Amino acid sequence: MTSTSTLPPLEPLLRTSLKRTRDIFSASSADAKDTEKSTRLKLSIKVHDEYKYASVLPPALLAQQGQVGPARPKSMPVKAITAGPSSSDPTLALIPAPAAPKQSTFTSSTTLSKALARHKTTRTIKPEFHPQWALKRVISGHLGWVRSVAVEPGNKWFATGAGDRVIKIWDLASGELKLSLTGHISTVRGLEVSPRHPYLFSCGEDKMVKCWDLEANKVIRHYHGHLSGVYSLSLHPTLDVLVTSGRDASARVWDMRTKANIHVLSGHTATVAAVKAQESDPQVITGSMDSTVRLWDLAAGKTMVQLTHHKKSVRALAVHPTEYSFASGSAGGNNIKKWKCPEGTFVFNFAGHNAIINTMSVNRDGVFFSGGDNGTLTFWDYATGTPFQTMDDIPQPGSLEAEAGVFCSTFDHTGTRLITGGADKTIKIYAEQS
Repeated sequence: MTSTSTLPPLEPLLRTSLKRTRDIFSASSADAKDTEKSTRLKLSIKVHDEYKYASVLPPALLAQQGQVGPARPKSMPVKAITAGPSSSDPTLALIPAPAAPKQSTFTSSTTLSKALARHKTTRTIKPEFHPQWALKRVISGHLGWVRSVAVEPGNKWFATGAGDRVIKIWDLASGELKLSLTGHISTVRGLEVSPRHPYLFSCGEDKMVKCWDLEANKVIRHYHGHLSGVYSLSLHPTLDVLVTSGRDASARVWDMRTKANIHVLSGHTATVAAVKAQESDPQVITGSMDSTVRLWDLAAGKTMVQLTHHKKSVRALAVHPTEYSFASGSAGGNNIKKWKCPEGTFVFNFAGHNAIINTMSVNRDGVFFSGGDNGTLTFWDYATGTPFQTMDDIPQPGSLEAEAGVFCSTFDHTGTRLITGGADKTIKIYAEQS
């Protein structure tokens, strides 16, 4: 009995417990309200701090730009964040009401849109005027398709190679035959005359690459190594180096004097139809029937850049004599492309010559020529890619209509005459009309 009377009564303890429970839960609900309020306040201060300098443009820019972007409607007042300090508080950012759309600045006559229009017009490059070209002479003498042509550095004569396996030397002024060189046993596909030696280089579908001595008119060197027909040939302008390419999907670099095969430039997966050598990097450029163009590091013998823009076989290349750029040609739409050296940056398409492009040439005056397999000829302004003349190759009397294809072309060293070889077995010389 004594121990029971000393215990405190139960009712006051229960009341105290209820009070504590109420205090705990009522405090948490009040905290939730405070947290929401403080979050809004933090957000408004953060918006103000981060965007206070960008919310209003400086007066100078405002005057220049005029009214840009959607205007705020005048009828609706600007609202501030309701929870938190009053809108008069300078530390708070104001959130505008949704605005009505305004006419675009590009269609309005603001000073900004005028400046943009002016900027666009100044970037348009006008093509340079070039006189028209006309057929001046037709030379017949070959008994097969004329597949290659080269002009000698003195501009006195030129050489042609054809399907009749003969290389013929012609006088450029009169068109008379001066010499016939025999030795190839299949079509002669490439010719180059050395500007620094009395040599003529030729290559053909018989896998042969020959060096002819023009003082003795005979072959003095053979370059052995190609596994199939050799389709193209190019001489390096400053080194005693010769580059050839062909059906074995490779290009080969030869030492002109020792006949040593310095490099085999492998990487293409189909016939390498065109090769060009130039003085500065990339010193060798190849175009292949795997529809790619490759720029090569001559010292290492490796690919620097592979260009995969073409959709079909690349059959022709043309290097500009002075501009440090080149063009490549294939079949189909947008088939002629201009590239900038040394990276091989794409510049633009020469659009409009819808044919299989067999040959291309460019002269110092910026006249660019492309010849098609169907006999169509197009003259372009090289700087802008604008065609200024189109012609059709007329096959010589007695030929079939299908024999109008153009296979090879080159400008003479003055750039005023264009020599082409075709499927009608003739050589045609075009000249600028004065």
